[in-house]
Amino acid sequence: MHRASSVLALALVVGLNAQTTPVPVEQEPHHHVVLKNDSVMVMRVTIPAGETTLYHTHSHDRAAVHLTANTLTFQLPDQPESPSQESEIGEISASTRKDAPYTHRVHNIGPGTFEVMDVEFLQRPKESSSTPAAKVAAENASARVYNWVLAPGASSAQHTHTRPYLIIAVRAMPLKMTGPDGKSLAEEVTPGDFHWVDSKVTHTLTNDGSFEGQIVEIELK
Repeated sequence: MHRASSVLALALVVGLNAQTTPVPVEQEPHHHVVLKNDSVMVMRVTIPAGETTLYHTHSHDRAAVHLTANTLTFQLPDQPESPSQESEIGEISASTRKDAPYTHRVHNIGPGTFEVMDVEFLQRPKESSSTPAAKVAAENASARVYNWVLAPGASSAQHTHTRPYLIIAVRAMPLKMTGPDGKSLAEEVTPGDFHWVDSKVTHTLTNDGSFEGQIVEIELK
């Protein structure tokens, strides 16, 4: 009986340790890696209502784009859970993590599944580009974020990307991308659709739909 009790106690301790020991962000089960190259790791995070992630550690500069509206709480190791916070569709953030890893867990109170595109910058550019492509919505030492909220029929200003960038759809719409030569590429996009572009591009983004659309571009510095 004494041995059985000891084994049970040990199992309980191991279980508790497994719950509180942080994992790298890419190993957290709610974080799904959808792209990884030398520059970025892109994850689509999906947390059903009522669920909480494991404690996980962000070790790189990062940017995030929220795809849903939910109520969330956050918790640091050995700290109480934060007050609830409202997350909005299209919310953008950029943070610096190099030399200052950040560990937390996220609880989705609801309603519905919380979805966010999380971009981790695996290495900083050796030299930052001096000229932004457009108005900067958020930035850190690794990247600049541009936010295009487009009414039906509206277009962005023409702009040029001289560095590799991600283009992410936040809201569904028929997106038309037009180059300076007038040639266009049309695509029906849905929330979370993205492309990684590793070439110089000059274009204008147009919402060809009947509802407001939103596109976020994340360009390496």
